[in-house]
Amino acid sequence: MDLTNKRIVLGMTGGIACYKIAELVRRLTEQGATVDVVMTEAATHFITPVTMQALSGRPVFLDAWDARVPNNMAHIDLTRGADAILIAPASADFMAKLAHGQASDLLSTLCLARACPLLAAPAMNREMWANPATQRNAAQLRADGIALLGPGSGNQACGEVGDGRMLEAHQLLAEVIAFFQPKTLAGRHVLMTAGPTVEPIDPVRVLSNRSSGKTGYALARAAHEAGARVTLVSGPTALPAPHGVTLIPVTTARQMHAAVMAEAADADVFVAVAAVADWHVKNASTQKIKKTGNVVPQLEFEANPDILADVARMPRGPWCVGFAAETEQLARHAEDKRRRKNIPLLVGNLAQNVMDADATELVLFDDQGMHPLPAASKLDAARRLVAEIAARLPRT
Repeated sequence: MDLTNKRIVLGMTGGIACYKIAELVRRLTEQGATVDVVMTEAATHFITPVTMQALSGRPVFLDAWDARVPNNMAHIDLTRGADAILIAPASADFMAKLAHGQASDLLSTLCLARACPLLAAPAMNREMWANPATQRNAAQLRADGIALLGPGSGNQACGEVGDGRMLEAHQLLAEVIAFFQPKTLAGRHVLMTAGPTVEPIDPVRVLSNRSSGKTGYALARAAHEAGARVTLVSGPTALPAPHGVTLIPVTTARQMHAAVMAEAADADVFVAVAAVADWHVKNASTQKIKKTGNVVPQLEFEANPDILADVARMPRGPWCVGFAAETEQLARHAEDKRRRKNIPLLVGNLAQNVMDADATELVLFDDQGMHPLPAASKLDAARRLVAEIAARLPRT
């Protein structure tokens, strides 16, 4: 569990987005966090303290004069020993209080007296978010070291559409987990490929490689958690885009090649995880090929561009990491591929052991030799790999 032994003070202010916090508290506790909920009076008009107590399994705090705190200093005691304060939803009014150091209730007072990091998830109408006063306050909060999570954009409770909507519970959970991860790739742009490519035979038939995309998507998430700006060029998968990652969807190997080459000059690191088809059908039909007796269509194949090799050949290109999914003689084939591509690091595994699974076992190949990593979930393995990449990157 990613938040084991973490204690989070969750502050709730007034807004319809309070309903999302019930789900967030459940997810935080599932990840091992201890959650102490503090609500403003306005928040209690949207969701009850009883609900939040039931979900957190702990008393909910509303009043600066709460007699349950032995020294009557809830604004001090609640933050001591906490790993972070998360204000969600953070209304426009409460953001203004934070920006100006006001201490008019328990939540604003404990934020002023805190001894831990503060995160805030803005939630308001699009016009309120765009208002110059709110934008000044947001800029001040960032300057004061307060992390703003969002806001998102979309349909709002008022019926309007635009920026200001609070992030969803799963997105906030991802942001909280990411907050506690080491920022080993801060300031870097990581470009990645993931998933399979799909090569048409005709409008209804395709050739493809087996790939769930799980390893690549986990690695994209891990790179984002490590502070990188992540661009993920992905073939078709059933996976949602990792939060905070820019997704460029493609279908064929040639589309993937074009998308990668358009981004590569701006990237610091390129990680080629995708299971790219080596060939495409040169004589693909524009109409469905009809079955005629026992006559077998004669397909002609042509090589697809070698994405990793082309990026590795760039004069001032990104630092490259390749992947090799083999079925036998992993050490031999992986090291041979690394040398042919002329890249500093290649990650190998045996496809039959990890295909479609949630766990993996990676082996690193570099100029110093072969370095097996322990078997782990794909996300934990991705975090370990990100640390290995960061440790090898040339210093800027």
